[in-house]
Amino acid sequence: MTRLRFLSLFLTLGLIIALGTVFFRYVEGWSWLDSYFFSVVTLSTVGYGELVPATAAGKIGTTVFILLGLGIFAVAIQQFGVFAMRKREEHTEWLVARLGHDKDPRHPANEDDPPDAAS
Repeated sequence: MTRLRFLSLFLTLGLIIALGTVFFRYVEGWSWLDSYFFSVVTLSTVGYGELVPATAAGKIGTTVFILLGLGIFAVAIQQFGVFAMRKREEHTEWLVARLGHDKDPRHPANEDDPPDAAS
């Protein structure tokens, strides 16, 4: 995944959380922190149940927020996992290549007798 795609995915996720925060702040009248907390808890599907929309607009907005935001959140988490897995694969390939080089009998570090043991 290119860095631009990775960045755009996380910026989209941030935008969805920001829009949810603003929506709940003004529709439900919650504090900025409570609105942000509810947005993140809802998108992550944790759902503590401490905050519940009371207005009809808040309930409808929450369902739209879940339907739109959950997909974006899931893709962001999945892509982060893919990114981490690729980094691990690259590191493993680097280690295997390095170990293969160290087993080369022509390599000075792989002589049968260490230099100090010849005496």
